[in-house]
Amino acid sequence: MSQRKIAVVTGAGSGIGRNAALALAKKEFVVVLAGRNEQTLKETAALAGGAQTLAIATNVTQPDSVAQLFEKIKTAFGRVDVVFNNAGTSAPPVPFEELTAEQWNAVVAVNLTGAFLVAQAAYRVMKDQSPQGGRIINNGSISAHVPRPNSAPYTATKHAITGLTKSLSLDGRKYNIACGQIDIGNAATTMVSKISTGAVQANGSLLAEPTMPVDHVGEAIAYMAGLPLETNVQFMTVMATAMPYIGRG
Repeated sequence: MSQRKIAVVTGAGSGIGRNAALALAKKEFVVVLAGRNEQTLKETAALAGGAQTLAIATNVTQPDSVAQLFEKIKTAFGRVDVVFNNAGTSAPPVPFEELTAEQWNAVVAVNLTGAFLVAQAAYRVMKDQSPQGGRIINNGSISAHVPRPNSAPYTATKHAITGLTKSLSLDGRKYNIACGQIDIGNAATTMVSKISTGAVQANGSLLAEPTMPVDHVGEAIAYMAGLPLETNVQFMTVMATAMPYIGRG
């Protein structure tokens, strides 16, 4: 069994998940890369150079798939020390009255139910392992605080992640399980590429918004992950300094 700390990153095939996985690998974590696309997970693993990684194709919306992920991790490494609960999706930015139930349910399935399933599976491992405990870091987003126009499913699920984070922080205390949340604003990934050319504002206008290098997000997550379990970053907001967050609404 490995003596190095084991970190699990969901949505590790691209964007913030990939960057977080690489940042954790640099901090000498063994990184388990979870996501639906096995090919992009392998690409992340290749970018990690000689770091120890394990790519496991996983659909976070499926309880059996999540259970298999953590069984494979236990078999390979014997424990789980850190989980970055990152997998997420969004609905098309259509007017609220035009949202379909299918669009709503698809976002809830990944962003909320998926986060719950991964957190619960990790929690069970962390509770039972020796030494007991571990850390769960949830990806909240600026939308856990304030919405963009036409973003009800995403915003609602990210507000719910804050409730999940607080509940896990309380319930995990007796098992030495820490839970924190990182809320990220305008990191330069393909998901937010349109923001730098023009994002819809509350008054309906288009505004090109500042972005920040995604590397700063990975560094922040690695900092949270590297703390001893008696210390926790409960909530962290990392964002482009000049983005319209303060004053947005």
